[in-house]
Amino acid sequence: MATITPFLWLNHPIDEVIAYYSSVFDGVKVDDEQRMPDGSLLTATVTIAGQRVGLLGGGPEVPPSDAFSLMVSVETQDEVDRYWNTLTADGGQESQCGWLKDKYGIAWQIIPTALGRLIGDPDSARAGRAMQAMFAMRKIVIADLEAAAAAG
Repeated sequence: MATITPFLWLNHPIDEVIAYYSSVFDGVKVDDEQRMPDGSLLTATVTIAGQRVGLLGGGPEVPPSDAFSLMVSVETQDEVDRYWNTLTADGGQESQCGWLKDKYGIAWQIIPTALGRLIGDPDSARAGRAMQAMFAMRKIVIADLEAAAAAG
């Protein structure tokens, strides 16, 4: 059976990137690696939060793009805050609507499951208010989404 694995071209040593993601997510596992004759890691396939991801230490020729992101689906505000704060630290950048870039330039979405429930509400007015609230946010705040949906 065919599988699909996102593959990231990075401008950083892969050992460093794996150590960093291991500090962000529990249970990061290196599934496969290829080393150069000097021992440096060229590529690796890792599992991060159950998702296999390929990593290549390719150099600066191909910078990361916002056209590709990794989405972290979470249940609680504590999880939103933890991943948001960790991934934006040390040179990461906040964006809009739950999007950010980590210090390696990789785009992430930190999305609470409540967002889908609220913007998918069968009451289109409630859904619209939640959507407008999200558009005004950087980090998603569940309580603010719920309050916006309930207002009116």
